[in-house]
Amino acid sequence: MNWKVEPNGDKSIIDSLSNELKVDTIISSMLVRRGITNYSQAKFFFRPSLNQLHDPFLMKDMNIAVERILSAIEKKESIMIYGDYDVDGTSSVALLSSYMKELGAICSYYIPDRNSEGYGISLKAIDMASSNNQRLVIALDCGIKAHSQVEYALNKKIDFIICDHHNPSETLPNALAVLNPKRQDCSYPFKELCGCGVGFKLVQAINLKKGNNIDKIVNYLDLVVLAIAADIVPITNENRILAHVGMQVINSNPRVGIHTILKNNNKKEFTISDLMFYVAPRINAAGRISHARLALQLLIEEDTDKAEKISRKVDELNTQRREIEKEITNEALDQIEKQVNKKHNSTVVFKKSWNKGVIGIVASRLIEKHYKPTIVFCKSSDGNLTASARSIKNVDLYKILEDCKDSIVQFGGHKYAAGLTIKEANFQLFKESFEKAVSVSINNKLPEPEMVIESKIKLDAITPKFFRILNQFEPFGPGNRTPIFISDGLSLDGSLNKIGKDKEHVKLSVKQKSTISFFLFVVMVKLAITNSSTSFIFTISEKSAKLTIGTPSRALLVFLRSSSMKANKFMLLCVSCSKTLLVATPASPAPNITTVFFFIL
Repeated sequence: MNWKVEPNGDKSIIDSLSNELKVDTIISSMLVRRGITNYSQAKFFFRPSLNQLHDPFLMKDMNIAVERILSAIEKKESIMIYGDYDVDGTSSVALLSSYMKELGAICSYYIPDRNSEGYGISLKAIDMASSNNQRLVIALDCGIKAHSQVEYALNKKIDFIICDHHNPSETLPNALAVLNPKRQDCSYPFKELCGCGVGFKLVQAINLKKGNNIDKIVNYLDLVVLAIAADIVPITNENRILAHVGMQVINSNPRVGIHTILKNNNKKEFTISDLMFYVAPRINAAGRISHARLALQLLIEEDTDKAEKISRKVDELNTQRREIEKEITNEALDQIEKQVNKKHNSTVVFKKSWNKGVIGIVASRLIEKHYKPTIVFCKSSDGNLTASARSIKNVDLYKILEDCKDSIVQFGGHKYAAGLTIKEANFQLFKESFEKAVSVSINNKLPEPEMVIESKIKLDAITPKFFRILNQFEPFGPGNRTPIFISDGLSLDGSLNKIGKDKEHVKLSVKQKSTISFFLFVVMVKLAITNSSTSFIFTISEKSAKLTIGTPSRALLVFLRSSSMKANKFMLLCVSCSKTLLVATPASPAPNITTVFFFIL
């Protein structure tokens, strides 16, 4: 693990911004690193507003899509709304189907079965649309490579509107409209929307066409922010606005289905991390273990009692998912250990019986252990091998798969995540091609995992004002990472005291040069603190959280408290090992001092 402290940037710009905003230079340097160099940019960053959203009609084919949909509604045509089986897909379908019904549209929804139909547009769905006399299908979070499927639909006199965000091929499907900011001929200003984000732009456009204010569709943003969190898209530009307002909806008046999940988390206020690590896995579990229809039903259900029942089923499926995931991960790790050549720059594992629904998670788990581009294969119902692929920093998985396309039936995805299908007979050929393409991409030198440290900071600089401003950097995510700080020059103040029934806990104090002493309570950890100088690396948060952090040596969860602040206000998370961490709060903190509590569970 490489630890990298970010350079401060142009001092004159940092100082100028600090004076203009009346903030600490640590704050202004954080803004500069995020491309914010003046007051107006800072205002846009700290005060995201729906009025700042781009005009949806800037997206190629938007006019065509809106006119066709409004015509279908007016003529009482039946419409099929089609979406992928993951969080982004189900959220997209929930959003558009709910909105369309609000407009009085006659519509049904269709989510393919992961195992029997696979990813993308299903011919079975097109046949169903045809038999139901549905002449319009709106595909969400998929379809950008569905050339043959769209032609099949055209032969049945069915129009397709594709709303996707995945990378397109050189040619587009012959659909009536293709909404995708990543298509080469689309001048839409922001390219990194998730599938649900593209769906929301369609809703925004229809809403504008009908002469309504954007406030009329704000209630759908809880679905959009859920998809943003789950799909790990950059939380910058338009995504930052959608996520910011979406979190306000989540914390004030979320839809019933989301509320039934969140209320079991015992928190008063939620962050985007709660959606990513708590809500999204449960929504995904339905499509991974059973059928994603269950997740969709939860997201569109308006009756609390019914939503509660569905939520319990989804939670049970998530428990099953975790057990299956653990078993497959252990089997995959065993395969890797038995490989003859351990010097490969990639990881490719395969077992026919592995569950198709969890291999993507397994691929991510393998990267945590072996930091290499990773593909996990299993046998598909059509006789082919299907896989989920994950990559590492600065290694473009999509481009690598393009270099291997001669041995691939089909693939799609992003820079860091993709899905693919190959013929079973081509497994070894693909494995060799993938290894070669990865090796060329990295020049035969694997990058090391890197922890980027935002800034050095003194613990006594974390004032209530500093914390309030830091909170306004949220929501955090790709493009606006959670800031990690480092405090140097910490030393033991007094002796270590082992406490607890089995002496498994440690109580101690540390001091930072001339600053106040900090009281530490350490649970089940061998802490290497001596009288010599020690550095702590940490994040700062107001919320308690359960997290898994992968880093080099040890992990510390720090709870910071000050007599000048409200009780239980601050939390610092020291990231220095691979552990599952849980915050706890002491019953009686030491009075009139800043107290820090470290926990490892």
